Amino acid sequence: MRTALTIAGSDSGAGAGIQADLKTFAAHGVYGTCAITAVTAQNTLGVTTFEALSADLVTAQIEAVASDIGADAVKTGMLATAAIVEAVAAAVHDLDLPFLVVDPVMIAKSGDSLVSDDVVATMRAELLHRAFVVTPNIPEAEALSSLTIRSDDDRRRAAKAIAALGTKNVVIKGGHLPTDDIRDLLYSHGEFVEFRHPRVPGRHTHGTGCTFASSITATLALGGTLLDAIPRAQAYVAGAIAAAPQLGKGHGPMDHFHKWKSGKVEEPEK
Repeated sequence: MRTALTIAGSDSGAGAGIQADLKTFAAHGVYGTCAITAVTAQNTLGVTTFEALSADLVTAQIEAVASDIGADAVKTGMLATAAIVEAVAAAVHDLDLPFLVVDPVMIAKSGDSLVSDDVVATMRAELLHRAFVVTPNIPEAEALSSLTIRSDDDRRRAAKAIAALGTKNVVIKGGHLPTDDIRDLLYSHGEFVEFRHPRVPGRHTHGTGCTFASSITATLALGGTLLDAIPRAQAYVAGAIAAAPQLGKGHGPMDHFHKWKSGKVEEPEK
């Protein structure tokens, strides 16, 4: 069975973070493992508090999984401190972990900041050049590129700036754009490809970024290409929003197992 490792924070409301990643892996027919970087106290209304784990403990979790179960692809989410970013980058290099998907989680859906000020600089310097693909949303792409994004041309410039930091592929997600459809932009090997999908209305969108990136990770673990993974992730997230269980008073969680309930489970790729 193919496996995927998520290195991210724990969401007590289980809509995002480690919990969303593991549910997404399972829904794609991939065995998910995890290394927790931080524990948050949060619900659909926001983050109350969080505490980062030590960098040594994060490294120990990664090494424990890699030495026994292994990983066919790896995803990072919330990396709360610069020391954790450095530890993850070192582990990816030392353990030769494949297909690193960096989802540069910086701000929660509620608007709460989730990282310290020096994390972005360390991510730019230590982690991005080890990534197979980086999947920022618009605010995260602005932080990584040091550019303001107000137009499609801005987004293309930001993608090039992020790629110049050493990552092989950049996907700038379009959920924050005021468009009727979702427009995710891939920059790969000097070329742009835009992927469009109808936007699903509603407030139950907690964990969309985590879920999108973990869906891509699962498809890569199964042997698919990035061109396969992006539209598959778009469709999966859209279906999860449409089937949301209507929980909570704020930005509620999605239904990560909607395909199981509909009977439309995709067979894992060989």
